Amino acid sequence: METCEFDQKAQDKALNLYIDTRGAGPRPVTFTEAVVDGLAAGGGLYVPERVPELSLEDIAALAQLPYAPRAARIYRAFDVDLPAETIEELMAQAYGDNFDDERICPITSLTADTHVLELWHGPTSAFKDMALQCLPRFFSASAAQLREQGKLDHDFLILVATSGDTGKAALEGFRDVDGVSIAVMYPDGGVSDIQFKQMATQRGRNVQVWGVRGNFDDCQTGAKNVFGDEAFAARLLEEHGVALSSANSINWGRLMPQIVYYVSAYAQLVADGKLSLGDELDVCVPTGNFGNILAAYYAKRMGVPLGMLYCASNENRVLTDFINTGTYDISEREFVLTPSPSMDILVSSNLERQLFELTGRDAAAIAGWMSDLREQRRFRVDEETFARVRELFASDSIDNATCLDTIKRVLDEHDYLLDPHTAVAYQTAENLRGENPVLIASTAHWAKFGDNVYRALHGLEPGAPLPDDVAALSGCALNELIARETGHDDIPRGLAELDALPIRFGEVIEGGTDSIETAAARFLEKLDATTPARND
Repeated sequence: METCEFDQKAQDKALNLYIDTRGAGPRPVTFTEAVVDGLAAGGGLYVPERVPELSLEDIAALAQLPYAPRAARIYRAFDVDLPAETIEELMAQAYGDNFDDERICPITSLTADTHVLELWHGPTSAFKDMALQCLPRFFSASAAQLREQGKLDHDFLILVATSGDTGKAALEGFRDVDGVSIAVMYPDGGVSDIQFKQMATQRGRNVQVWGVRGNFDDCQTGAKNVFGDEAFAARLLEEHGVALSSANSINWGRLMPQIVYYVSAYAQLVADGKLSLGDELDVCVPTGNFGNILAAYYAKRMGVPLGMLYCASNENRVLTDFINTGTYDISEREFVLTPSPSMDILVSSNLERQLFELTGRDAAAIAGWMSDLREQRRFRVDEETFARVRELFASDSIDNATCLDTIKRVLDEHDYLLDPHTAVAYQTAENLRGENPVLIASTAHWAKFGDNVYRALHGLEPGAPLPDDVAALSGCALNELIARETGHDDIPRGLAELDALPIRFGEVIEGGTDSIETAAARFLEKLDATTPARND
């Protein structure tokens, strides 16, 4: 394959290492170490020392390649410490016939200036597949290389907190991967019927799923506390030969594939004649944990001509309030259940990376703000950092009723069926957009949230009971009803078959650190007993 200009730039520079946003890590680490570690040793998040810069010609040239080679070129631009042929091979595995569209993330244009980036064509019908068909392969390859280098002599337990979509995507990505087991926690009662069944029916010898009493933030906080428990880490290593790692977006290996699809989308719009090379494209992202919109920021840093980044919130509007005021405050904020449950998040982990970049990489400031958030449940950034936030971002929150109204309106106007998360982004884009065309990140197939899509199409209030005959339907049967009513019968096979699969996981645990650690140890004991190789 011909070497492009930014491949050569990567080869000409020293290895790109990763640093801790809180400045507490003992040393910078390689990409492979950052992926395997997940969380930085000092409790912060890893970011690359160097963000590569692409020329407009580099970006345009990507459109001549299929998606997997596009992704490989961008990884090589980051100077990932894996052989080029390994990167190519892993990307070919990640983005192949496991997606139901050969374009991987096709773009549907609703108008000349409104483009929808469909990120849900992977095996679990959510945007998390874009990263979690990629990360497990790079995690396994990274661990293998570190073992060969004598830097690693243990297996891993991937511990994941999910608000609905990450869990299934991570389970599917890591199932039956050698040297790795995975345990997922979701808020009991806080995910859709389809999301629950996707996780509860998961196949694989190395997987475990728990419901947690509480909301997503309880799951996420519990997971972070477990990661920070050095005594528990020592026990896992001694008794099971296992170290903890993460597949949440705190892992840089989750963010890298998301950067790729924004670079790719710009190149594709130019190639399709919908954008002139160099013209600005605004991006609107429905986000709770800030990772998806942070990836757009890094694409912009790399030279992609992205304009404003619109952060779309639901009624859990902590990010909107932060972007509009400079104060992040959850001290007295009520957690709201919405039709877009994957965004029902109050603690946005990836905001830490964004603030690290906007402060000029001031680790001391980040450590202080994160300490304030942990101890006081709030922090306020300085005026200079806030000004930089306002230069890059605008934000709005969409209430539950407007979210459902938007689904119906877009179907009526464009014959396009949105899921509730994408509806939040669509309406935010309408509220905030200026003269630039807008790319809307569509994060899930509508059939993952059939109950709220049905409410939208039939004018029911958010949270209103479904009619008795409809409420009696399973999630799969409800999706079939919606498909008949709308003519949108593109229900992915992985969702349509869920009712026929046995429920494997139904245990519900408390969200405290001790409960999670007890459940994790029990899972590993079971694996030790049933997997002879683990006792060698």
